[in-house]
Amino acid sequence: MLHYAVVFFVIALIAAFFGFGGIAASAAGIAKILFVVFLILALAGFIMSALKRR
Repeated sequence: MLHYAVVFFVIALIAAFFGFGGIAASAAGIAKILFVVFLILALAGFIMSALKRR
């Protein structure tokens, strides 16, 4: 997940550099969503791991 978020962020940076504002905004939005999903899954994994060890 985090890998794809970084990939879309880089795509957004490159698109913004070349002046493609719409593509840059879309890629940045996708990167934000993927990053939030990554955070939620990572937090759930840490909680499940902590509960499993008890």
